[in-house]
Amino acid sequence: MNDLVPIDISASGVADVRLNRPEKYNALSSEMFDAISAAGESLIDDSSVRAVVLSGNGRGFCAGLDFSGFRNMAGETERRPVAGQVPPSNRPENSAQRPGMVWKDVPVPVIAAVHGVAFGGGFQIAMGADIRIAAPDAKFSVMEIKWGLIPDCSISQTLRDLVRLDIAKELTFTGRIFEGPEAAELGVVTRVSDSPLETAMEMAETIATKSPGAIRLCKQLFEASWRAERATGLKLEAKLQGQLIGSANQVEAVKANFEERPAKFANPD
Repeated sequence: MNDLVPIDISASGVADVRLNRPEKYNALSSEMFDAISAAGESLIDDSSVRAVVLSGNGRGFCAGLDFSGFRNMAGETERRPVAGQVPPSNRPENSAQRPGMVWKDVPVPVIAAVHGVAFGGGFQIAMGADIRIAAPDAKFSVMEIKWGLIPDCSISQTLRDLVRLDIAKELTFTGRIFEGPEAAELGVVTRVSDSPLETAMEMAETIATKSPGAIRLCKQLFEASWRAERATGLKLEAKLQGQLIGSANQVEAVKANFEERPAKFANPD
């Protein structure tokens, strides 16, 4: 287990993933970038996992890039290498983008529980989740413009699915800070809760009671078809449904409903 991003998987299959650098508001050092990516990678092939809850220990979700990494940049005319400049050979994203994109590759639903702050890279990591639950006083910002930069932790591939283009531009151009209720109104978060982690865990536990193969294919369907052509989406719907109909877990779902009992699902292959 990585101390920077520990994972605890419950008996029901809910993976509790915590950003764990609380003394720094879970700020993103190069080691933190790597640890978040590694945590997500470790869940991709784990068939026992039914849902994931991603949160931050301490006073906030993630304050973004560790400020100490910027101190030596002030006044320099030659840019120094920073974390994330070397992309993995088998993926389009680099190591700064992977902590946000990895949650797209986890085949089960990922729910981010956000409290305190989600700034800059922390904001973008939260955007990689399937669902976001935020505290009313949680603070969000696409903060990179403050440092004379563009957001480059996968925002181009995640925020586009959540808000209108003009909203994305306004938040990025201004870098302004906004709170949970406005985040929900804009579409940045799914729901506001006084206890975001508790709400996220309850939702994950509910998802964990559903047929795991169907849940995984639901996520696959939306990830692959949301921006695809009509024919592509419809063809994928039919293909994935064909994989489920008559399968052991699908039959169990029907029997459990008719018999009014909890279903007993097998882990997917």
